[in-house]
This record gives sequence, C-alpha cells and structure tokens, in this order.
Amino acid sequence: MVESPTKARTIGRYLGDEFQVMATVGHLRDLPKNKMAVDLTTFEPEYVISEEKKNVVDNLIKAASKAASVILATDPDREGEAIAFHTKFIISNSKISKNKSFSRIVFHEISKEAVEEALKNGREIDVNLVDAQQGRRVLDRVVGYSLSPILWKKVRRGLSAGRVQSVAVRMIVEREREIEKFRKEKYFKVYVDLEGNFTAELVREKGESFYVVDKLKLFDGEYSYSKTRFREKSEVDRFIRGLDGEFKVEKVTAKEISRTPPPAFTTSKLQQAAARRWGWSGKQTMSVAQKLYEKGLITYHRTDSVYLSNKAIDQFRKYIAKEHGENYLSAKVRVYKNNSKNAQEAHEAIRPVRVEVKQIDEDSKENRLYDLVWKRAVATQSAAARMMKTAIDLSNKEAIFRAEGVRMLFEGFLKISGEKHEDQILPELKEGELIKKKELRWEELETSPPPRYTDASLVSSLEKQGIGRPSTYAPIISTIQARQYVEKEEGKFKPTALGIAANDFLVENFGSILSLPFTAEMEENLDRIALGKLGWKKMMKDFYGGFKGELENADKNGKRVRVETEKLGEKCPECKEGNLVIRVGRFGRFISCDRFPECRYTRQFKEAAGFKCPKCGAEGVIRKTKTGRRFYGCSNYPKCKWAGWKKP
Repeated sequence: MVESPTKARTIGRYLGDEFQVMATVGHLRDLPKNKMAVDLTTFEPEYVISEEKKNVVDNLIKAASKAASVILATDPDREGEAIAFHTKFIISNSKISKNKSFSRIVFHEISKEAVEEALKNGREIDVNLVDAQQGRRVLDRVVGYSLSPILWKKVRRGLSAGRVQSVAVRMIVEREREIEKFRKEKYFKVYVDLEGNFTAELVREKGESFYVVDKLKLFDGEYSYSKTRFREKSEVDRFIRGLDGEFKVEKVTAKEISRTPPPAFTTSKLQQAAARRWGWSGKQTMSVAQKLYEKGLITYHRTDSVYLSNKAIDQFRKYIAKEHGENYLSAKVRVYKNNSKNAQEAHEAIRPVRVEVKQIDEDSKENRLYDLVWKRAVATQSAAARMMKTAIDLSNKEAIFRAEGVRMLFEGFLKISGEKHEDQILPELKEGELIKKKELRWEELETSPPPRYTDASLVSSLEKQGIGRPSTYAPIISTIQARQYVEKEEGKFKPTALGIAANDFLVENFGSILSLPFTAEMEENLDRIALGKLGWKKMMKDFYGGFKGELENADKNGKRVRVETEKLGEKCPECKEGNLVIRVGRFGRFISCDRFPECRYTRQFKEAAGFKCPKCGAEGVIRKTKTGRRFYGCSNYPKCKWAGWKKP
C-alpha cells in the first residue's frame, strides 16, 4: 500500500503477479474539519474516516482480506509513518480482514532495486515517528481552533489562525514596517574607465576608506553597506575636477582561488532555487517534484539531508570520468556534512535515481526541475573550479580607485552545473605603471530598505530560524496567501490590511507562542518525540498550561483591532452619503461603502494593470487565483475571457 496512484503504477511495474499495489490517496483517517476533535484534558484526538475516503477504505479492506500479508510502503517520513499506522488500524479493526500480517517498508527512491531491497527489510511501524506526526497535528489543531473564535470576536468573522503560519505572517508584517520606517538617503559612486578596457571604483580618499555612515540591519541579522562618501553632486564635481589625467598602479594583488560545488538539494534549497530561477511558489515546486519522485526519476523530495549514498556517488563519479575526463573528477570522494536533526529520518539529498537519464521531456516543468536536480547532484563529485582573482589599486593624487576581476583557470564542476561566471578581465599591469583615463563618471543612488520577502527568501529565513520542516514550507506560504493575510506584488510578499490587523492582535495577546524562539523550540520538541526522547502528550500538557491562560486573558481583556481600509476617494453611488473603500473578503479584495452594514453596496475590485486587452481592447486588470497568485485579465470579463500570467 502506497499513497498515490502514480506511485502504485510505477511500483506495480517492478513487482510480479503475486503482488497487488494499491493507493490510500493520502490520509485515510484524520481529524474532522467541523470541530476541534481533541480532548483538552487528555489531548486524545478523535479520528474519523471522511465521506470521500469511504470507497477507498472499502476497496483496501476487501483487497487486504484476500491477501496473505499487507505491506505498508508509504513515504519515508513522519507523515508516511502516520498513514501506515492508520491504514493498519483500519484494516485490523475491520470484520473481514482481522489478524493479517503487516510489514512496514521504506525506500528513498522508486526503483526496482530499491523496492526489492526494502521488501527484504520489513519492520514494525515506528511509533515514535507516528507520535511526532500526531503531536504536530494535535498541537496545530488546538492552537488553530482556539485562536480562530477569538479572532472572529476581536478582528473579523471568518478568520482563522495557524501556529506556524501566524509566525510567517509576523515576519512579513515586521519586514514591511522596517521598510516603512526606512529613510532613503541619496549618495554618489565614482568610477573611472581606463585604457585597457577596464573600470575601477573609488574606494578611498585622503587616506581613509569610507562606507555609508549608518549600516542597514536586515531582519535576519545580515548587514548591507554602501561604498560612498559623497552626499551632494557639488562634492562629486569638486572631487573630479581635482584629479589628474593619469593613474598610477600602486598595488597588484593576484591570488588563485578555488570554488567547490554546493551539496545536492534539500527541500528548502530546491524551493529557493526554483523560486529564483522561474518564480515558482513552493507549492508548485513540490507538486512537480512529487511527480518526478512518483515516476521513479528522483529520490524522495522532502528532506533536510545533504547525504548521498555510496551507490549514487559511484554512479556520478563513473559518469564524470567517462563523459568529461578524469581531470574533471574530484581527487577524493566529496562527502557533505548532514545537517538533519532527526537521525531516524536521515534521508538522502534530492538526486536523480539513474544518472544516465539526463532529460525526460523537452520544455516541460518536470524536465526543468529534473535538469536542476541532476546537475546539482552530479556536480558534487566534480573537481573544484579554479580562478585567478586579481585586484588593482590605482592612485590619483590622494584618491585610490580599485579594479577587481576574476579570470577562469579551470571550470571544473561549473561545466556540469552550467553556472556562468562573468567578471571583467583585467590587463596584466605592474606596480608603478601609469595608465591614462578614458572617462571619469559618477552614479547617483539611494540607500535601499530591507527587501520584501520572496518565496525563496521567506523559506530561507524560516529554515535559518529553525521554523518548519521540509514538508511544511510550501503549505505555510500557500495558506497565508489563501487566507488573504499576504499578497504578492511583483513576486514579493506584502501584508494586507487584514493580515496586519490579525497579526497585531495575536502578537499583542499571544506574543510568546508567536515568537521565533518558541516556534523553533516546538520544532525541536517534535524532533525529540520522533527520537523517543519526549512524550507527545507531555509536550501538549506543558504547552497548554500557559496557552489556556493567554486564551482566557485575550478573550476577556484583548482590545478589538480595526482592519484599516483603503479609501478610493469616491462617494457611494447607492446611499450618496458614505465613501467607497477597498476591503478584503473570502475571495480577495472588493469595493464597498464605509457605512456598512447600513449601506450594503459592493462591486468587484479591478486593479488597473496599465495595458489594453489584446483580444478586445478593453482595460487590462490584475486578478488573483484562489491561492492568491496574481494574473492578468480583461476588465470586460466574462464577455471577454482573455487571461495570462505575463503582461501583454
């Protein structure tokens, strides 16, 4: 028994007639959606089989009743272990398939060899992994179903909150406030173009290096500096007028550097790479990766490990030596440190199952992601790239300009990964040599606020803070968009008025459980449960003691938060008294009268996009999917149904 029909078909091809491979199609037994279904005294969950799964369950029970034994081959993680546990529970408690023999097998790639090897090594269900999944499920259910009624009462009806999702919203809201507080400052950079076709930048004047006075602290602890000294154009003009026409080479520094390949992809790094390259959401990346895994093309795609099996390493090294030559092979087997915190879930990194399969289908999303995985994994066993890094300091009066460049000596793994390394090529110069300037120029810039989060940077920050795990990054981001707490503008997350209001109330009244350290600590507790070092009910008891008090205090003393509305500057056409405002509802933004509920005028919100519909010529607008993804459409919809992801 596996989770998906595609996986069932793939494995079915490897096994003979004595096996029947069936799919559970996800969870068979789960918490109901219409109530909390958790006893707040014992924390015992109340599981049910949903209506849409009853036919699946009946078919599985019938098949199991005729089988000599049942092999549970669900995914090799906590979620898969829980599905195996509940599947066994259902079959064992049915009238027609009692007393069956069960075996749990795991494999990290869907190949004939891996499946056959797994069948030789069946085991019991790992109760610790099941408890870790159950602990997370119960914790999130208790938090979500406890917070939501208070949000209804104090912010707006229909709102819901999640433990980790609310932390992600908090990060986005706090970043937005940093951006709002940021005061831009104008500054200038000065460059000189020199004979020999290279450029140098001013880095020092009158014996003193200079940077922008106040360094900008980013949210995740990083710092950004800007090289400059000049705040006014008049200062730049004065400085340039004082320079001579020739520059003297003061110092030449040349150093050979090497660059080793990064490890094969983990889940978060794959999501970040796909987001940066193609603007994919985490959900989109994981959907494509799931298909590749189920077709037996890549190893399991939910992993925080960088480990590669000896079998895979041997495949990659033989391929590199054969296709590119021994000089492109690393001298020793390159092994990366495994950062996975949970030893029992120490998967491999994401890699191709068969190195000889380089391409699967031209111009498809699956092929693009597979190509990314293939190159990154195979390149791990290639030789380092070697480059000559050169810096030339040139003086003019008391000013120092610096030119930097890198020259490729040996491309090494870059030939396999396909990365391009571009930098200016510097001429060979000697100290004391004089170089004539071709042009002195300046560039006017502004200091930049911290950037809004993208899919890639949000996943990266969540991972750095220890929040979430490989299977949770994509659902976190898609959920906060679907709930209209954040929206995307040009690929970057911005909180909505609704998201800001909900966040402010939750932070004010539940600051401890929405803090980054607390959320990271809860993830560590779940890891400890998976290792058998902590009981999940003890974790819940310790957590709920303090949480219950915060709930009671917020319900009694929490101040109601008003959701700010954006005014359109138009009078309501229906009541003639109110003003039109933009509100956020279940299906996105809409326009209504600010006298609601006295006046119930509403109309669809259409965001102008600055183009004409290529089909009918009407004004183009920006719309959103149910998950919050923005796309372009025609204001004349539904008469004209033109739509596209790119502006025409």
